[in-house]
Amino acid sequence: MSIEVLLSKLDKVKSTGKGRWIACCPAHNDLVPSLAITIKEGKTLVHCFSGCSVYDVLLSVNMQINDLFPDSSPRSHLKSSRMPFSYYDVLRCINFEAQLVSLAACNLANGKALSVADKKRLQLASCRIRHAMEVAGCNH
Repeated sequence: MSIEVLLSKLDKVKSTGKGRWIACCPAHNDLVPSLAITIKEGKTLVHCFSGCSVYDVLLSVNMQINDLFPDSSPRSHLKSSRMPFSYYDVLRCINFEAQLVSLAACNLANGKALSVADKKRLQLASCRIRHAMEVAGCNH
């Protein structure tokens, strides 16, 4: 995925130099740009100065970590660095997201329509579960 695709998904994007931008972070209610985007050695680096993880930022714009590292294998950058979360934390997150999906399924089965906010939250749950599987090395 090109840098233009990432930038097109962000708000208040402003160039701060060659291969450098700032934008509002999509992972939190950002009113003033706190997200720095930099191209370095063919890789896209993303940093939220408010503390959001790169994973949360990417989930918010429906992208994957692989999109930032197009020339490397899907997990090559993870092997050289420490996993950002323990497996226990990842499983707790998946459990929570799965409970949300289950609750939505029960509501639908009982004839209750989902709101737009409910549908968006289900999409986020799906992205988080898929991302957790990618980090763990599962191939769909």
